[in-house]
Amino acid sequence: MSSNMQIVKICEYCSKEFIAKKTTTKCCSDDCAKRFYKLNKRNDKIAQAELKTEIKRQPKAFITEAEIRVIQTKQYLTLKEAAVLLNVSPLTLRRWTLDGKMNANKVGKKWMFEKINLGLHIFN
Repeated sequence: MSSNMQIVKICEYCSKEFIAKKTTTKCCSDDCAKRFYKLNKRNDKIAQAELKTEIKRQPKAFITEAEIRVIQTKQYLTLKEAAVLLNVSPLTLRRWTLDGKMNANKVGKKWMFEKINLGLHIFN
């Protein structure tokens, strides 16, 4: 059963006019259809690779409101939480602690900061 429709369309790959017999036809020939499919697959892979690269660049660029609420309720903060509160990197905060610029207690292998001491450091 063949269709008697003749629809003038423009090929999405080569941009030439052609007569289509179906409303779903996108390309003028089988070669254009194969090239168009391959182009779409290539563009999808490139977009996925760029997304993965962007995620790796800034894995924790933003903190959520839930994390902020948890930090605000605690009296003692870990190194990472204190760094988020002070808006510095954890490495900088560790360096300040080892230099004696920040007061912290080492509990096991972790540095613990009192939130009151962090507030005094902010205003000094």
